[in-house]
Amino acid sequence: MSGYSEGIIILLCINAIAAMGVSLLIGFTGIFSLGHAGYMAIGAYTAAIATFQYEIHWLPAIIMGGIFAMIVALVIGVPTLKLMGDYYAIASIGLGESIRLVLENWDSVTRGARGYPGIDGFTSLPVALIFTLLMGLIMFNLINSRFGRSLKACRDDYIAASLMGYNTFHFRVASLGISGFYCGVAGALLAGFLTYLQPVMFDMLKSTELTSVVVFGGLGSMSGTLVGTAVITLVTELFRPISQYRMFIYGAVLVGVMVFRPEGIMGQRELNREWFAEMGKKIGRLFSGRKGGAAE
Repeated sequence: MSGYSEGIIILLCINAIAAMGVSLLIGFTGIFSLGHAGYMAIGAYTAAIATFQYEIHWLPAIIMGGIFAMIVALVIGVPTLKLMGDYYAIASIGLGESIRLVLENWDSVTRGARGYPGIDGFTSLPVALIFTLLMGLIMFNLINSRFGRSLKACRDDYIAASLMGYNTFHFRVASLGISGFYCGVAGALLAGFLTYLQPVMFDMLKSTELTSVVVFGGLGSMSGTLVGTAVITLVTELFRPISQYRMFIYGAVLVGVMVFRPEGIMGQRELNREWFAEMGKKIGRLFSGRKGGAAE
């Protein structure tokens, strides 16, 4: 496999981990956020500083990046998650941009807008794949657990869930913390992949991209999130040679899916045994109809 192909797969794995975290918050908890690039930035800079300045091994540095991002998410989440709907979405934009601006102006630690060079290239293809598979397994078990069902209840009707005895605020904060951890780990892996960081990499455009992937794949479908990540990442990278048209194609794909399938690629369905059985029946009916038409 060429270095370029490996790079695309590594980038796909990193995006998939971050998108799973965003999907848990938006698709399964019903909290719309546009600031998760800030948590990726915290994870990235934590891992970069830990490995470069303090010579900590990359594995605990990645975990540290996720934990630091989770702590910041929880500290921020306690006062802000009392906001509902569009109010939290607007607040999340400010929070994400605030994190970026702090990193951009904290020269003594992050080197500011000049960027942070010299990071060890610890994110190889096996490392990215192992982290993606492990965190994907944890996430799919999480959403199918009692905790995941509680999140869905809070998403569908948080007032009714509260009346049934669910501590909706507790579940919302926990979801934000887990989401921040996933984005922090993704950011740490990104630092080890690029070996150079700048705060501008984690601006609002990056947050919008993560949210777009989740909506594109289907709100409430973790499988859809992974499919959407693969499609968007490949579209973005494969059309890089025609950079002047790349973002146009990217936007056209998003608009096309939203027009012809507003619920996203997977809707709220998962790629499980029932889905494959249903698709098999549809394909069977399609081919049987064609054969019948040809016979006539």
